[in-house]
Amino acid sequence: MDKRTEYVEKLSAQMVEWDNQIDLLKDKAESATPEVKSEFHNAIAMLQLKRDEAAAKLQGISTAGDDEWEELKKGTEQAWSGIRTILHDAIMKIK
Repeated sequence: MDKRTEYVEKLSAQMVEWDNQIDLLKDKAESATPEVKSEFHNAIAMLQLKRDEAAAKLQGISTAGDDEWEELKKGTEQAWSGIRTILHDAIMKIK
């Protein structure tokens, strides 16, 4: 298996995990007070937007040429970092 395939599989698995965590946040938001529920919905909307951006970057890596994918990897790493931060912040607000 080449490096790009390994990278795409790793990120795909991470996206599945993020989807699961977003679903958990949605469940917790439903049982929250109205004030907190609004905060959850805002955080979830931002997470879903960032997740969709990351999915587009992942798709770009999957279809890029051998020379292009390394360059796309840099942008993808930045998107992934942003999602990790937002998700971490949202989870910390729940606790």
